Amino acid sequence: MARALVTGSTSGLGLEFAWQLAGTGHHLVLVARNEDRLRTIAAQIRDVHAVEVEVLAADLSDRARLDRVAVRLTDPVDPVDLLVNNAGYGLRGGFLEIGVEDHEKQMDTLMRAVLVLSHAAARSMVQRRRGAIINVSSLAGYTTAGPYAASKSWVTVFTESLAAELKGTGVSATALLPGFVQTEFHERACMNMEGLPRVTWLKAPFVVEQALKDAARGTVLSIPSVKYRTAGEVSRIAPRSLVRTLTSPNWYHRLQQNAVVRSRRRASRRNLHAPWQREDPPQ
Repeated sequence: MARALVTGSTSGLGLEFAWQLAGTGHHLVLVARNEDRLRTIAAQIRDVHAVEVEVLAADLSDRARLDRVAVRLTDPVDPVDLLVNNAGYGLRGGFLEIGVEDHEKQMDTLMRAVLVLSHAAARSMVQRRRGAIINVSSLAGYTTAGPYAASKSWVTVFTESLAAELKGTGVSATALLPGFVQTEFHERACMNMEGLPRVTWLKAPFVVEQALKDAARGTVLSIPSVKYRTAGEVSRIAPRSLVRTLTSPNWYHRLQQNAVVRSRRRASRRNLHAPWQREDPPQ
């Protein structure tokens, strides 16, 4: 059986990757910060699927713990055939509102971990002439929405360059660029996303299924759904001045303002006839 290592595997897309890969017969190495939650999820997966599930608790912003995960990727006895770099999180607030230490820790998780783990995995896979790497990026990388968007831009470009370097080796690299996905991501960042229309949201099972299919085909950029592929192409060819106007770092504040406006409009359209609003006393 093939073996997959998934970072950030206790929630969101990472958890969905774990379940879908187990369902297709992959042994798993699950990586996340919370060891108790890791062990719980591992036990649940073992109860449903006949696969081996290892757990490796590690905060990927810590270099020593990151190196432990990198060493696991080079194990020649139980090699990893698929690496899914999924770990990541958002920060609520503008660049100047958040301490630089928090920004540095986020960048270590979103970029340095992807660099180090991709390097370790690719070297080992090339020697066996078999393997694949999926780096979870984001369409936010095409925008100017702060440091998070900048880090995802780096992940996309890095993966594209890695895919070109790996061509002909039997190893592939795919960047997954989803839009808004229904996961715990925004809730953990304390971000209220009620201002977004329902049509903008994607479901995690669909996103992961498309990513695995694209990786199997050797597709370099995996963008689930036609609407987001179109949005991605438009954002790439649009004038940067327009992109900056539409996706500046204060996009979240504009989203909340729009949510309030829509709420007021809905309230004004309601025609309520409560007993205490009657002008004439009841008979």
